[in-house]
Amino acid sequence: MAQSADTKYTKTEDRVFVVSAPSGTGKTTLNRRLVTEHADKIQMSVSFTARPMRPGETEGVHYHHTTADDFKARIAKGEMLEYAEVFGNFYGTSLAELERIRRLGRTPLLEIDVQGWSQAKAKLTNAVSIFILPPSIESLWKRLEKRGTETLEVRWRRLNSARKEIQNGHIYEWFIVNRAVDEAYNELEAIIINGKKGSLGNTEGKALCAELLKEFDEAPWLKKLSAEIAEKKK
Repeated sequence: MAQSADTKYTKTEDRVFVVSAPSGTGKTTLNRRLVTEHADKIQMSVSFTARPMRPGETEGVHYHHTTADDFKARIAKGEMLEYAEVFGNFYGTSLAELERIRRLGRTPLLEIDVQGWSQAKAKLTNAVSIFILPPSIESLWKRLEKRGTETLEVRWRRLNSARKEIQNGHIYEWFIVNRAVDEAYNELEAIIINGKKGSLGNTEGKALCAELLKEFDEAPWLKKLSAEIAEKKK
């Protein structure tokens, strides 16, 4: 049965975990390891999308594929927890997906961006939200460079998108700084699997976000990079 748009996900047993991070911070690596090592306890939520299936994708594993009309109908019925239109295609998480995972006896793990969590926050009253941060903006840039699969312009757009997400980090409950994968994973596992409090709460997390934003504004290497990219666009 479709839920109304203002439905609150209030059942005390319906714990949901939300993990977000700027692109390149390592959230997917951490989340995949978590669901692999604790497959009996937690499962990643599979998003809906209205874009065509791509080669190598498996229905229900990578995405739940549907049509644009069906996706819009789900929005109108209040069935989507969060959604966005990206380059003309819809992506989002349905409330039914959380129920599907619950019926399997597992806890849903949502890997969504800051925009998605800002939408979902009011509907998930029993959610635990975690924001993963890089130790510095310079380290984030180096990670994006290390991928070696994107142009300079694309990496620059990702870095500026990261800034927007960090500016909204105040909406998260716990923060993890991914200095080393194993350390970050242990922190994530402690919160999600062991039910422990994170070492960095909202107050400390907001302070870290402020430090990263200051680096965006003042770091000489970033000013030089910005000037180089501007010159290339001429």
